[in-house]
Amino acid sequence: MNAFRFLVDIRLDDQLHEAVALGDRSQPPHRDCHRKQCVTVTTLCLAVACVLIATLGSPAIASAASYDDAVQQFRNGEYAVAAETAAFEVDRGVWSERWPRLLIQCQMTQGQHAAALQTYQEALKRYPTSIALRYMGLDVLRFNGLQDEVGQAEADLFSQMQRAFAGYITRDNLIAAGRFLTGRGEDAREVLEQFYDRVKERDPDYLDAYLATAELAIRKGDFQVAADTLQQALRLEEETPELHQLLAKALESSDGQAAAEQIAIALRINPHHLPSLQWLAERAIDRERYDEAKDIVNQMLQINLHEPSAWSLLAVIAHLDGEYEVEKLMRAAALSTWEQNPNVDHLIGKKLSEKYRFAEGAEYQNLALSADPLHIAASFQLAQDMLRLGEEEIGWEIADEVAKADPYNVVAYNLMTLRDRTSKFTVLKQDGIQVRMDAKEAKLYGDAVLELLSDAKRVLCEKYDVMPDKPILVEIFPHQNDFAIRTFGLPGGAGYLGVCFGRVITANSPASQGERPSNWKSVLWHEFCHVVTLEKTNNRMPRWLSEGISVYEERQRNPSWGEKMTPQYRSMLLSDDLTPVSDLSAAFLSPPSAIALQFAYYESSLVIEFLIEQHGHDALLAVLDDLAAGIPINDALTRHTGSLQRLDSQFDAYAKERANQFGALADWSRDTLPENGDLATWKGWTRAKPTNYWGLRELAKSAIEGGQWEQALIPLSRMQQLGVLTGERGGPLEWLARAHRELGHGRQEIRAIQDNLAQSSDALPALRRWINIGQSEEQWENVLDASQQALAIQPLLPEFHLASATAAEKLDRHDLAVEALSALLALDPVDPAALHFRLANAYDEQNESFPAKHHALMALELAPRYRDAHRLLWKLHHGVSDEDPATANQAGVEEPDAVRVPAIEEEETL
Repeated sequence: MNAFRFLVDIRLDDQLHEAVALGDRSQPPHRDCHRKQCVTVTTLCLAVACVLIATLGSPAIASAASYDDAVQQFRNGEYAVAAETAAFEVDRGVWSERWPRLLIQCQMTQGQHAAALQTYQEALKRYPTSIALRYMGLDVLRFNGLQDEVGQAEADLFSQMQRAFAGYITRDNLIAAGRFLTGRGEDAREVLEQFYDRVKERDPDYLDAYLATAELAIRKGDFQVAADTLQQALRLEEETPELHQLLAKALESSDGQAAAEQIAIALRINPHHLPSLQWLAERAIDRERYDEAKDIVNQMLQINLHEPSAWSLLAVIAHLDGEYEVEKLMRAAALSTWEQNPNVDHLIGKKLSEKYRFAEGAEYQNLALSADPLHIAASFQLAQDMLRLGEEEIGWEIADEVAKADPYNVVAYNLMTLRDRTSKFTVLKQDGIQVRMDAKEAKLYGDAVLELLSDAKRVLCEKYDVMPDKPILVEIFPHQNDFAIRTFGLPGGAGYLGVCFGRVITANSPASQGERPSNWKSVLWHEFCHVVTLEKTNNRMPRWLSEGISVYEERQRNPSWGEKMTPQYRSMLLSDDLTPVSDLSAAFLSPPSAIALQFAYYESSLVIEFLIEQHGHDALLAVLDDLAAGIPINDALTRHTGSLQRLDSQFDAYAKERANQFGALADWSRDTLPENGDLATWKGWTRAKPTNYWGLRELAKSAIEGGQWEQALIPLSRMQQLGVLTGERGGPLEWLARAHRELGHGRQEIRAIQDNLAQSSDALPALRRWINIGQSEEQWENVLDASQQALAIQPLLPEFHLASATAAEKLDRHDLAVEALSALLALDPVDPAALHFRLANAYDEQNESFPAKHHALMALELAPRYRDAHRLLWKLHHGVSDEDPATANQAGVEEPDAVRVPAIEEEETL
């Protein structure tokens, strides 16, 4: 019988000694003990369940009010005041281990490690049975450089846990024991259920049980459980910054704005809360606001001059600034109090990897693992770094080891599960590019993917004077969650179409994007441009520059690709939403809305246009070369474009000029716009303001919603004259085409469709309509062009392959016909025999007799009485033209009718 299931029903107080004895002699080991101690968490949990007695709800000691006040002082950041209070109580000999523990906490927070060691050693003499005190003492020893004594201290702690669980144990000791066992890598679920959950069951108002549970969930990557637990803890209404800081960590991967709000609350409670200040400093680094990050770090060091995370972040900033000697000094300072602290190198490496410095990040994770080979977080970060560097064999091996060592690590589990699914992907190779994609999708458009990427490599590598010296891996996922797990480690990431890590690209396939997918060609061109620029700069470039070049190169490749000017972007360029060039990367992190993020892409591309127009493409290349040499972006821009202040000012004027050029004759004011209005209201309003864009748009929208197409044409035609019709989804150009269609205006509809396609890379409904028009009018060039554009958006639907095949056959473009017909065969067609016959004809037209015979035979295998296939096979076999029967007769060859076919009615094919 499982020990934990058995514990559910025992009476904890009456059967205490019997249950402990049973647990000691009857339960098998949980796992092989990997440290010196051989007693496992299972045995300890058995005893824990037996001794959670009434002490959890015991009366407070006489000095509780004073102690609670001191704790609140500590929570509010009044560390010196709380330490003075605690020291007074310790000195006067109050019998409560909580006072020396509070004093140690104050001293360690302020970096007074020697004083904390003295307090700990004296307290241990008085309270040798305290698990919480001994657990706290482990860090005291470490930060005093007494690493050799830590092993014995851990052994003593474990022994004391065994003795304590056979008798009296308090809730704080129980939580400390759970944290200790978690740090040792013991079973997370058992720690949760048998330590933290049981404390909460006995005392639902004990905050530390919730905090410990959340810490454990965050450690395992289960942020939803952490957030739910902390939301429960909020109902306790305790003023503690730890709760809000942990909630921020739980929320930041899914809701950055909510996470920032929680940090603000934590710092309102305690302006000196070190973990919250560290969170702010890290976010400032993410936004490339390094001076701001340094200011925050300085605040941390004023609280604790020896704070390792503060010095670690300074090392990160020094590295990003190219000050490598300073980086070494900062790292040394971070390790000055605990030389083997693995968290220092893990933090430095993690932040560098977040800046796409995966090689440097991996080096730091290896340093962390040399200090602590069992550091799970460092191992998993190293696995991620290797995978993003394209070192897949090593990366998957390490990830597998982490998953086995830490079975409750959600991120590792997700990644290994994904590996099993992607092992079935088809692998395509060409020009040093390796593409992995779903087998069925590979048949449909895998060759087109390879062709596009090879072209991108040729064009962009030449333009930016760089050539990757290692293979480039591209993975295309048919399920959005798989893409997110491969890219971010967790499901989610909605809105991302592709991500490039350097030589590794991950992308969502059209199958994961619903009815209106984005143009996959545009996405892959964008991401491959990242490959080129990251390679050129050794991954040393700010995000705005990388994204700006990629969007700019999209438009250079195809004017319909990439972000373009819209009325909303015009308004944002002319408002405070325009971000200075020197601060552009911040616009990509935690944007307030989806449109704000899209605008950041557009603005960044506009900066690239500005730089090239004003300083030339060579100046841009020189900036990238400087970045590769380790020169910070601001210095590189100054060297080749002038001062940053001047650059910001010039770009501001350039952006506003571009905005004003768009719809220069239109009225863009919103001052007197009606808040709500019907068709009549908008008619009257636009009569007074006939060139106001917003009024005309609302009038057209109201008319369309009412099905009044003639009325809709009036404002839409006026907007067309003003040059403000744009091709966004569900936008005015789609309205205009629809209105002309409803009114039977064929030519005008075609013109609106063409205008829409010139501005939009993913206008699938417009392409579908253009194909239908072309087929009805037998304009096969238009059909072929439109169907090829449609396949760049949605290659998974038969209709576009069929249209392409028919148009290609009509135009004698038999190479394209073969591509389209082959794709149709992969889509489970209703009449595969007919497709094989058409393929045989297409190959025959290209004088490829072997595949032609193969497909003719396949058609006959599926439909043995298929007369046209018999005739084609006869012709292929005899090598004569069925258009010249006289030649065949002169050669003494029987005509096709002599082929042995049963004399019954010929089967029809669909």
